[in-house]
Amino acid sequence: MSMASLYVRLFSIFLLIICIFPPQALSVVPEECQTKTDGCTNKEKALPLKVIAIFSILIASVIGVCSPLFTRSIPALNPDRNLFVIVKCFAAGIILATGFMHVLPDSFNMLSSRCLKENPWHEFPFTGFVAMLSAIITLMVDSMATSIYTKKCNNGVIPEVASPAGGGQQEMVVVNVGQFHGHHHGLKPAPGTVDQQLLRYRVVAMVLELGIVVHSVVIGLSLGASNNTCSIKGLVAALCFHQMFEGMGLGGCILQAEYKTMKKFIMVFFFSVTTPFGIALGIALANTYKENSPTALITVGLLNASSAGLLIYMALVDLLAADFMGSKLQASVKLQIKSYVAVLLGAGGMSVMAKWA
Repeated sequence: MSMASLYVRLFSIFLLIICIFPPQALSVVPEECQTKTDGCTNKEKALPLKVIAIFSILIASVIGVCSPLFTRSIPALNPDRNLFVIVKCFAAGIILATGFMHVLPDSFNMLSSRCLKENPWHEFPFTGFVAMLSAIITLMVDSMATSIYTKKCNNGVIPEVASPAGGGQQEMVVVNVGQFHGHHHGLKPAPGTVDQQLLRYRVVAMVLELGIVVHSVVIGLSLGASNNTCSIKGLVAALCFHQMFEGMGLGGCILQAEYKTMKKFIMVFFFSVTTPFGIALGIALANTYKENSPTALITVGLLNASSAGLLIYMALVDLLAADFMGSKLQASVKLQIKSYVAVLLGAGGMSVMAKWA
């Protein structure tokens, strides 16, 4: 299955889920759970703000995810340099805080809402359970995808690697010679010689993007369906910050995966458009989507829980642990300290954003 068809199927699933629950959401909202209206609720004034949000978040997402892809032309930000590691750790802190401080609390609030039945939603911690299952399933996908990819490469399926010089795309074989990674053209790898680190980068980039797509559609839908002008203004600024730095983390993974130009474009495109797509979908469903309906609370709450488990796993295991336990950081305590500070700054900044988003 190609990457493009994978993302198309993912969007189809979201469309199916979201198209199923709006009619139900309209008819089953108890009177006490109706969306409250106040001086900030104004549908006509909210629409221009949503349009602004679509374009501003799109631009911020493109800048964030694309900026690491051009770092090869900047010596100080080359993936082999210390600064790149520090920036990547900062972005990983953003992703970690997104899971813990934004997505997970939202899921807890939704699945513990008084608008849901006592049994079973108030008698069992579904958020923690689904997040735990999501982390375990992510581990399974992570492990099995790496294993399958390795076997295919060792059987003669040559990895597609972009030319480091930025020229034309070409097929290259990555082999290990002790600790030296050399690129040899036109040769098939012997069994066991495929660069495991490159395969890991590719699996990490794919799985991380899928998790971000789930979260981005959900937050976009919530913003697009809201008519509260006071909350939308704060959300736009917070989401621009969020998308830019989350995109930097993903962009760093895409860069290290050394995909061909077309695959890079596909991944950049889907990351950039998912939140604006969610906002546009929310605008289209604003008349029928009720955020406090049981169906909406359960659907979005479960999606948030699964996204939180995936993002937390990816941030801790595939990004932070992989870097901090790697040879580069292990060889320098000074670089470790700088990277820890970067993680804390990223996580702290995104935690502050939880006040508005």
